[in-house]
Amino acid sequence: MTTEPSTDYGRAGRNLPLATAVGVALFAVFSLSLVYRPFVFAILAAVVMMLAVTELSRALVSELPIQVRKVLLVSAPAIVLTAYLGGPIWLLSSYVVAVVAVLVSRLFHEQDKYVSNVSRAIFILTYAPLLAGFAVLLAAQEHGDLKVFALVLLTMGADIGGYFAGVLFGKHPLAPRISPKKSWEGLVGAILLEIAIGIALWHFMFNESWWKGAIAGAIMAITATLGDLIESMIKRDLGIKDMSRLIPGHGGIMDRLDSLVINAAVAWLIFALLV
Repeated sequence: MTTEPSTDYGRAGRNLPLATAVGVALFAVFSLSLVYRPFVFAILAAVVMMLAVTELSRALVSELPIQVRKVLLVSAPAIVLTAYLGGPIWLLSSYVVAVVAVLVSRLFHEQDKYVSNVSRAIFILTYAPLLAGFAVLLAAQEHGDLKVFALVLLTMGADIGGYFAGVLFGKHPLAPRISPKKSWEGLVGAILLEIAIGIALWHFMFNESWWKGAIAGAIMAITATLGDLIESMIKRDLGIKDMSRLIPGHGGIMDRLDSLVINAAVAWLIFALLV
């Protein structure tokens, strides 16, 4: 079997100018949807989650029966939209219904790989639409646009701070078997930049004490890094570089949302406690 030659983009790991341009465009689209109407943001998030579960099901479970794939495609937008319409209880309830639907839909096929199939399908529901639903919960709250904007900044900041600190000072690998390009120096850079962003956001945007923003920034720098490592571990287990090639310069949907979906749940809790 032949493999396509991969281009070495250095520590960035991708075509940085192209990735930046596409990232800015996507950020602009979702920002405008938030400013216009949060429900439009929820609809966009539902569409993105349909793409995400399609991507994950192809990567994780190539032999997944079509009935289960249909359950995932219907459940993903339903989980996200019910979160916007009904809050946390609806989010959890729709997720539980989706899990039961997966278990039942897989009953009417061969016995082999039942546990493997349903476990991976439930993992897909958890990793993508359930966690993304917390971003929609934020959007539905008072000043939801500002909270989602803060979530994005406190996720991007970890990526930016970690990249530049890693390039300039990185010498000690953070997790060499999972993501060789990450370093402890990069993690420190991510935390420091995130603390600065958090202090600015809590002081100027939310009119809260600076130390709350510092705590939020430090926590979300660590969880964003963990989200990135989790995605890297999944791809190493599957033997792939990217989940797909859907987004130019970025790879697949989950290649870009790995830190964001983890931080969405963390941010929802942080905002409940610190704003």
